[in-house]
Amino acid sequence: MNEHKRQGTELRMQAALSCLLVIDVQEKLIPAIHDGDAVLDSVAWLIKLSREMDVPVRVTEQYPRGLGTTVPQIRSLVLDDELLEKVHFSCMEADTIRRQMAAMGRRQVIMAGTEAHVCVLQSVFQLLEEGYQVFVVDDAVSSRRPRDVELALTRMQGAGAQIVSREMVAFEWLNCAGTELFKRISKGYIR
Repeated sequence: MNEHKRQGTELRMQAALSCLLVIDVQEKLIPAIHDGDAVLDSVAWLIKLSREMDVPVRVTEQYPRGLGTTVPQIRSLVLDDELLEKVHFSCMEADTIRRQMAAMGRRQVIMAGTEAHVCVLQSVFQLLEEGYQVFVVDDAVSSRRPRDVELALTRMQGAGAQIVSREMVAFEWLNCAGTELFKRISKGYIR
């Protein structure tokens, strides 16, 4: 038996085990984010894919009175009860978020959002500490400075998070070709 199976983790992302966690894509922050529009496109893509694959979605807002609310492009894709406010940099410091994450029963967390070196990084560390398996979508995270993103991804990977692309998420969630779901996802999401 390989080491991953013994530890109860999977190498591949599985839709039935996953949830999508989007960190702080907010109105006053996104204009300052490096490649912010591309990050928003990837986040929207991941949310829509999650809906198609019955994967739960949660979106956090860091102190919205100061940073504004979630950008309209993303907010329009999110239900009210999926939007979670926080003041700590790690989303897992908020009891409401910790309880929701536990209640979902999903041990694989697919991560996206901003800023990679602050709230994403600290949330990833705490999720790992609490036994979650974390996959950070590199084309769906960013910071104000590219160097901070690079350093954050290196630290997250060193701590045990897996760095993936959005297409890796789609293909691993799909698991096989030839199904109606594959045809629908392939046509709508994979170019």
